[in-house]
Amino acid sequence: MPLTPATLTRHELIGRPVRVTAASNPDLVGIEGEVVMETTKTFSVEGDQRVWQVPKADATFAFDVEGETVTVDGDVLVARPARRTERTGDSKWR
Repeated sequence: MPLTPATLTRHELIGRPVRVTAASNPDLVGIEGEVVMETTKTFSVEGDQRVWQVPKADATFAFDVEGETVTVDGDVLVARPARRTERTGDSKWR
């Protein structure tokens, strides 16, 4: 499945540039860098000389895909990365 704005949440996000555009913790807003690790509930975002642990829930993320900014509600991304990206079975990500 090709990476498009519509299929972003079904793809591997490690290595993708990301920006936190909204969060329940205002200190997280504005963090930007590259996703270097993903767990069920967090992204590790590497920016200038630092790696931040950003909770997915209660945050909104902006990813650039094909020259378009795609905004994703972090609650949609709360899942094991392997489960979120699978293409078969009873996944809610179909």
